[in-house]
Amino acid sequence: MAATSLMSRLAAWLLQPVHSCSLCPRPFHLAAVPDEAVVISGRKLAQQIKQEVRQEVKEWVASGDKRPHLSMILVGESSASHSYVLNKTRAAADVGINSETIVKPASISEEELLNLISKLNNDDNVDGLLVQLPLPDILMREGSAMLFLQTRMLMRTDIPTLGKNVVVAGRSKSVEMPIAMLLHTDGAHERPGGDATVTISYRYTSKEQLKKHTILADIVISAAGIPNLITADMIKEEAAVTDMGINRVHDPVTAKLKLVGDVDFEGVRQKAGYITPVPGGVGPMTVAMLMKNTIMAGRGGSHL
Repeated sequence: MAATSLMSRLAAWLLQPVHSCSLCPRPFHLAAVPDEAVVISGRKLAQQIKQEVRQEVKEWVASGDKRPHLSMILVGESSASHSYVLNKTRAAADVGINSETIVKPASISEEELLNLISKLNNDDNVDGLLVQLPLPDILMREGSAMLFLQTRMLMRTDIPTLGKNVVVAGRSKSVEMPIAMLLHTDGAHERPGGDATVTISYRYTSKEQLKKHTILADIVISAAGIPNLITADMIKEEAAVTDMGINRVHDPVTAKLKLVGDVDFEGVRQKAGYITPVPGGVGPMTVAMLMKNTIMAGRGGSHL
């Protein structure tokens, strides 16, 4: 099945209402502190989604269908990439999905890599296909993946998007642009979206100009890779702030590197209505959604 068709199915699933069931306990977030934003726990959401997938796989296999299969392509010797793929392998085993990792040297040509992807894409035994990023510079191209998990987080915490103002900080083809497209698309369309008014900023948008938009936004999503890009004075009261930034900075106390997002978490949480932390926000959702997408593709008889 064409990638665009699969992504359309995925978008439709992400934007459908979340129904109450024994596998969908609420609340999905950490306990709120008075006068502070509700912290959306990506870890808790991920555990819930994996439990749903585990049950879906169990029922799917029990009905006589083949166990879903996920193929992952790993290029090069990046220790971080090897660690990420290992985590995905463990997650697949945890929910009952078969997986394989195909390791290729950094010297692989673009033609060879594309041929491998095509071969796996046409393999009836393969339901999910992942090319682990980053690829070596000579192979690296944007647009390899659409991340709908931010929208899923909004839906699962009952944050409305219909008619809302959204600011997306960043414009990469692999993350921010797909999110912006999904959020602004007509919800009544055959490929339903979030029906929001979306503003996109990028590296040439000054912070002063960005603030003019974020101060009016009901939802702010940042994946710019700039620490403290979004501060409390830029956010309106009760806004939902989702942080996809990944930055490593020196801790002023320990002098060690620590992971932070694009948002001044401690400052913004005093003003926003909802906020995702880094780490523990979007990150855990990526693996969980990969498992969800694999069982979806398997049950639909489609391939990535």
